[in-house]
Amino acid sequence: MKRFVMLIGSLFVFASPLYFAQDASAVGKFSKEFKTTFSDRDEDADWYKTVAKAGCNVCHIKKHPDKKKARNEYGRAIHQFLGSAGFPDSPREIEGLFRSDPEKASKMLQEVFAKANELESSDGKKFGAKIEAKELPATDWEYEEE
Repeated sequence: MKRFVMLIGSLFVFASPLYFAQDASAVGKFSKEFKTTFSDRDEDADWYKTVAKAGCNVCHIKKHPDKKKARNEYGRAIHQFLGSAGFPDSPREIEGLFRSDPEKASKMLQEVFAKANELESSDGKKFGAKIEAKELPATDWEYEEE
């Protein structure tokens, strides 16, 4: 019985990182797609480094206590168009879409970026114009305690 309990315990220890890694990698696809679409390492290394350093904070709020769910203004714009583009709700399903048909998933995400980039940031500039000017799209990407 003791060995059985140890076996089950070790399965949880080794399996849980694999389970949770899928959620992170699904959303990581968005970050990777943004970087690939809007920055080029060879063309503008500084902008590429800025986008790479921002990573998830292109859409999420840096240092927010609930950083996975806390989206900045650009993240909210992206999120509002995901459903209309046909993206599934769960990270696990998004990961499955990217695995089964990466070209389709990429094309769908490009459509979402195009729609979101037509919206205005709180500073009055369109998200797309800010990205073209080599600026991060959101103004509220860093958490400020109230």
